[in-house]
Amino acid sequence: MVSTHPTGVQYSGSQYLPQRRDSSANPSPNQELLPLTARVDDHHLLEIGGCDVTTLVEQFGSPLYILDEETLRSACQQYRDAFKQYYKGESQVLYASKAWNCLAVCAIAASEGLGIDVVSGGELYTALQAGVSPQKIYLHGNNKSHEELILAIKSGVTIVADNWYELRTLVEIAQPAQPIRIMLRLTPGIECHTHEYIRTGHLDSKFGFDPNDLDQVFTFVSQQPALNCVGVHAHIGSQIFERQPHQDLAAVMVQWLRDAAKYGLNITELNVGGGLGIKYTESDDPPSIEEWVKAICEVIQEACAAENLPLPKLLSEPGRSLIATACVTAYTIGSSKVIPEIRTYVAIDGGMSDNPRPITYQSVYRAVVANKMSSPLTETVTIAGKHCESGDILIHNALLPKTEPGDILVVMGTGAYNYSMASNYNRLPRPAAAVVANGEANLILQRETYQDLIRQDRLPERLKNSH
Repeated sequence: MVSTHPTGVQYSGSQYLPQRRDSSANPSPNQELLPLTARVDDHHLLEIGGCDVTTLVEQFGSPLYILDEETLRSACQQYRDAFKQYYKGESQVLYASKAWNCLAVCAIAASEGLGIDVVSGGELYTALQAGVSPQKIYLHGNNKSHEELILAIKSGVTIVADNWYELRTLVEIAQPAQPIRIMLRLTPGIECHTHEYIRTGHLDSKFGFDPNDLDQVFTFVSQQPALNCVGVHAHIGSQIFERQPHQDLAAVMVQWLRDAAKYGLNITELNVGGGLGIKYTESDDPPSIEEWVKAICEVIQEACAAENLPLPKLLSEPGRSLIATACVTAYTIGSSKVIPEIRTYVAIDGGMSDNPRPITYQSVYRAVVANKMSSPLTETVTIAGKHCESGDILIHNALLPKTEPGDILVVMGTGAYNYSMASNYNRLPRPAAAVVANGEANLILQRETYQDLIRQDRLPERLKNSH
């Protein structure tokens, strides 16, 4: 609830702070708006990981991504432990690193026993450099390049084959003495209520083999000694709150498991993807991590028992629900513009280049003013980015205290698809990122400089001194 003064004035103080719903359990990070360590100190300042956010901005500049290590580790542990509790067979949680792939994030996830799901050569290289075991890395993608496949084969990671072109390419480049470890990505034909661009399980998708081609795919793979097919994979989308689509998916995949055996394929792994949603606004109500895992495990075990099949190694690939709530972005407020009886714009020193999701997906966020956490909420404003683009709006109708230039605006839930989708639009350098834990802050991504922006530029000789 929003804190309210006896006069009826709303205060920003505790409304977004983590709430322990059950005294016997840790909060599920995906059900919170702020990181688990967020608190308001005695000076009415926002703290995360024991660090004052305004001090972090003074130290590292703004915009600044602030990653709370405790929240990330808690999400990893909750996924890992829930599978151990509810699944009777072997399991492996993989971090879907497209959400935010960097050395520090990969290293933290790996230290909690998670593997890494990567979707490019660059993400693969980063995971390897972070010290992740190749046996726990899975390479996805609908159009992997020849170079990416070679890197994956040499590294010894599992390749999730997406289409006929890729299967035939793998056969061509394989060494007979060293079969390539693969999984098959299939499209389950399951719809779910999420944004059109992030639904990947319905039949009209660029990802995966059509289920009508199952016979041909299994036949082809069973005849290729260069391919060691160990499993099947499917993914139905992202930011999903419904349990039923994932339960339907699990049942469908067990049928694939049964069918593969008819072709002599020894399928031992089943990857149900990820997609559990998070709380971006007060009205969002996603299932907890434990609830999601329990539902998946139950239906897999029931379906396998019904088909008299041994339990496969069960894999899942959470991304957003692991990392999103663990991070906030801190901005410095600058100019404002009042349009009487229409709206007030408040501008920040970042925008669509560090968070393209609002303009891309119409995503909705919430924000607080880090240096005014106990001030009354008196203004409804539109948070505008600084880019030369009318659509560069981060938040419509944000309820905030009265703001001034120099205030620190904190946007919540920015760990997923913010830095990873960041750009240099308008030639803005990408922000720094710091990880906080126990009152200590460490830089994990250095702020780009103007020199970085032109590092890859090349000026032909004929254009030098030509004007």
